[in-house]
Amino acid sequence: MSEVYFYHLTRQRVDQALRPLLGKCLANGWRVVIRGSEAAQIHQLDDALWQGPAEEFLPHGLAGTEQEADQPILLTLEGHEAPHDCLICIGGSAVTADEVLSSKRVCILFQDDNGLDLQKARAQWKSVTDAGIAAKYWSQAQGNWELQAEKAASIA
Repeated sequence: MSEVYFYHLTRQRVDQALRPLLGKCLANGWRVVIRGSEAAQIHQLDDALWQGPAEEFLPHGLAGTEQEADQPILLTLEGHEAPHDCLICIGGSAVTADEVLSSKRVCILFQDDNGLDLQKARAQWKSVTDAGIAAKYWSQAQGNWELQAEKAASIA
């Protein structure tokens, strides 16, 4: 059954937090779609992923290119659908219960210093848990990632 992992970023930028998550997804053989709500944020993330250390290179591309279907990690904006195993939402981008149920995993990353991101993440937690979907809330406030809250699935 699908789960939603909420990652409350208090010590890292999105691109920093994404590196280990993406590495794990690729190790599982998953195709990942990273969905943002603003084009500038997607382009900044694209640049940051290209600028990373060579030994940590994460193969990725932007939606709307000829090679889109070949990308193991696809960066896209809301409204662009692409097949995936894991959907990662950044910048408060939306996710529906149906999308969660059709994914192996959904991750929602939100910045502590962005009040709108925090509000959207709280609303998303309520929405997915009210739909009976399992959710876990992770925080790095104490340094390392720690599970702070968990809600079990209530749907079969």
